[in-house]
Amino acid sequence: PQEEPSWAPHRLALLVPFRERFEELLAFVPYMHRFLSKKRIRHRIFILNQVDHFRFNRASLINVGFLESGNDTDYIAMHDVDLLPLNEHLDYSFPEAGPFHVASPELHPLYHYKTYVGGILLLTKQHYELCNGMSNRFWGWGREDDEFYRRIKGAGLQVRRPSGITTGYETFQHLHDPAWRKRDQKRIAAQKQEQFKVDREGGLNNVRYRIESRTDLSVAGAPCTVLNILLDCDTNETPWCTFG
Repeated sequence: PQEEPSWAPHRLALLVPFRERFEELLAFVPYMHRFLSKKRIRHRIFILNQVDHFRFNRASLINVGFLESGNDTDYIAMHDVDLLPLNEHLDYSFPEAGPFHVASPELHPLYHYKTYVGGILLLTKQHYELCNGMSNRFWGWGREDDEFYRRIKGAGLQVRRPSGITTGYETFQHLHDPAWRKRDQKRIAAQKQEQFKVDREGGLNNVRYRIESRTDLSVAGAPCTVLNILLDCDTNETPWCTFG
């Protein structure tokens, strides 16, 4: 589908942290392009592909995607590649009133605690900057969303969630196969204690990276931009960024 003048004036940057899940990517890009186009939402899909040899860092990738998403987008969706919205009434429009958590605890198939803000979260670029983005200290799987929730609260913002959605835990299709893809949940050195702390200094202001390449692709007719990203790590600050 092509954009038309009647579509919403705002443009969404769909930021998708990624590493090696190509079968999920092949399903995700055309599905989300159709889903958002049907809702007449202008959008660009950014695949944030981590190609360095450090552990996966979802939060840093989102920071990089934010910085590289261009001036033609004015809000972002932090969006897991393995989560597809099945209910057409889910709202992906401009979240002017504050962060909007599409994959709310009442709807997400796995995570149901009340402070959960992972999976799919929309923010205006202004609000993301107000939070100084996400912490870069979270290498491996988990906890970066919980820290970001505290940043949202610290910035004086209120998380909003969907209402009137009656499909419950069937609202999303979760593509992840835990038997096939083990999550990197290892806790190294002081990481076990550090993962519960709020990072009051780092975020957008100190993410260290290099763009190895930027490629515009079409997946089953759906456009996306793949950023091959090399993150950098100070092993004195976060020695748990390596697999050693």
